[in-house]
Parts: sequence; structure tokens; C-alpha cells
Amino acid sequence: MTESSARPTRAQQRRRSEERILAEARRIFAELGYDRTTIRAVASAAGVDAGLVMHYFGSKDLLFARAAEVPADELPGGTSEEVAEALLTSLGRRLNDEPTASLAVLRSMLTNADAADRFRAAGEPQLNQLTEAIPTSDANLRASLLSAIVHGVIAERYLLRLTHLADASPEQIIDLLRPCFQSLATPPPTEPAGGQQADDSPTPPASVKPR
Repeated sequence: MTESSARPTRAQQRRRSEERILAEARRIFAELGYDRTTIRAVASAAGVDAGLVMHYFGSKDLLFARAAEVPADELPGGTSEEVAEALLTSLGRRLNDEPTASLAVLRSMLTNADAADRFRAAGEPQLNQLTEAIPTSDANLRASLLSAIVHGVIAERYLLRLTHLADASPEQIIDLLRPCFQSLATPPPTEPAGGQQADDSPTPPASVKPR
């Protein structure tokens, strides 16, 4: 392998720098919240100049928006059952390691209205995909409840540190949540796909012909 072929391209160097900056931004937003986080602190932690952070991201607000984005591989797709399982898998990964991205969002949105707006905007693609996958007339509500459970579990495990939730294994939590997620993601027996209520009225008896 020649030296030129081994040397990363400028695009690769930028991508690596952006990933390093975003990783440190998530960590610092998670620790300090939005208001106390500075571009200078993120740059110092990432080992770059503050000007480079501004060049790549433009502002602290836009840096937070990128840090809060849901990774593309976590956006669920497929049937409603597959969507529920994808969400559980994503939550399980976050419970195995402290989820700095989620904590950055949660801690920041509790103290800053703009950060809360950014969180809602960043979460819209996932919420829309959830809604589209759930074949019921109240899909918007069901998708919102699934999202609320995910963020609520993370907040109470890592921010509030509720004893029983903090001590439970990720496997225990996921196993207990699975029926709830499946119930929210799939239509009840009386509501078939498409959101139309099934006709539960009794079938009239067949006419009895005279002998």
C-alpha cells in the first residue's frame, strides 16, 4: 500500500473531525445541559479550534440539532410488529451503555425552550415513520406514547436514577416492556388494519324454510 493510498482524503478527515466533535458535544450537553455548554468547551474536548466547530456546524444551536439527530439505522421500518421490536432493540442498546445523545437532549430540553424545539424537530422523522407503520386510526397517539416511554425510561434510569429501574438489567426492562410495545404498535382485534371498526353486531339467523 502506497503512502498516498493510505492517507485519508479531505472528506474522510472532515467526517472524522465532525464525528469527534459531535461525540464530545453529546457528552458535554449531557453533563451540563444546553445553556452551560459552550462552543469553546466542545472544541477543547475534541482537540480542535473553536473556529473549526463554527465552520462545520455554524452555531451552538445547529450543533445541538446535529447531536440530537436520531441515527438513520435507528429509524424503524416494516410492519407494526417489526417497528415495536426495532424500538426495543434501540432502547436496549441505550440501556447497556449510558446514552449520551439521549441524555444530552433530555437534560438540555428541560432547561431551554429552543433546545426543546430542536428535540421535537430532530425526532419528527422517527415519529412519522412510527405513525405510518401503525395501522390504526389513532396511530399518532400510539406513536407518541411509544416515544414517551422510551425517553421516560432513559430519563428515570439515568437522570432521576430511580432505584429499581437503575438496578434492573436491560434484559429485564426490555422483556417487561415488550407486551406493552406490541400492544401499542398493533391494532386491537376489534380494529382491523386501516382503522375501521369491525362490525360486532350479531349475525341474523338464517331464515327457516317451511317443510
